[in-house]
Amino acid sequence: MTAVPARGSAGPRPAVLVLPGGGYAGQADHESEPVAEWLSALGIHTYVLRYRVAPHRHPAPLEDGKEALLAIREGALGLAVDRTRVGVLGFSAGGHLAATLSTAVSTGNASLDVGAAVPDLSVLCYPVVSFTEAVHQGSADNLAGGSPSDDLLRALSPDLQVSATTPPAFVWHTADDAAVPVRHSLSYAGALIRAGVPAELHVFPQGRHGLGLARELPGPDQWTSLCAAWLDRMGWTAAG
Repeated sequence: MTAVPARGSAGPRPAVLVLPGGGYAGQADHESEPVAEWLSALGIHTYVLRYRVAPHRHPAPLEDGKEALLAIREGALGLAVDRTRVGVLGFSAGGHLAATLSTAVSTGNASLDVGAAVPDLSVLCYPVVSFTEAVHQGSADNLAGGSPSDDLLRALSPDLQVSATTPPAFVWHTADDAAVPVRHSLSYAGALIRAGVPAELHVFPQGRHGLGLARELPGPDQWTSLCAAWLDRMGWTAAG
């Protein structure tokens, strides 16, 4: 885990754990430190986690995520963190990990399956969500193995695990994403809304999967400003 301190902010600040995508086979560099630098400019401490991927299986990445959130609340790497405002931001498979953290999916380790290991908000960027519908097979195979049980696939589908205690989320996707269908984001946002949890969802008509900050593509390039405004309303930016 690496850290990028909040820029120009004194005292305890909110923190966000960034989880890059890569289908649970690797992690994309453009969804890592560049995203941390953007959040840092908003006055948010940012941590980038290189969680375990294949050949490691569930619950290894989830264990890594929970350990990271617990460490961040304790001021990991010497940063002054507001322990009541620790969130996650994930892309694609990293979005899946962010959503499983948000819905308190169990690792089977009592020391990790605690309330402090659940983030206080989440930002999900073209996330993998369902392991039962419109499945991104690469992520499912890499995380759950070649012949997982139906119970495990449901447990690893955060849209089926949402409750009234799931944290608020900002979610975005593109309608023509050919790798991870937009229905993943629609399903998660819909589950939040049905549970009475605040959710903001943006679907842009066009854009390939894996856009990251999407600075060069009209439409999706708006997601960072929209997300910054949402974080500001949540009281998480330098003005918050």
